[in-house]
Amino acid sequence: MEQKVKEVLETIRPMLQRDGGDIELVEVTADNVVKVRLQGHCAGCPGARMTLEGVVERVLKESYPEIVAVEAV
Repeated sequence: MEQKVKEVLETIRPMLQRDGGDIELVEVTADNVVKVRLQGHCAGCPGARMTLEGVVERVLKESYPEIVAVEAV
């Protein structure tokens, strides 16, 4: 599952990099919670939560419905 999540994050990464940010996969837990670390401008951005929920979580769940949630660490 971790490799599959990495592949999806690679499709999202260019959008984040355009705004000076990035994303790093920290882990995929046994109960299918994806933990990520936002980097660059995304780390302190007021819209980071919306990006996580509206983009990252949505795209991951569309690709792999077994993913329960995405959390920033």
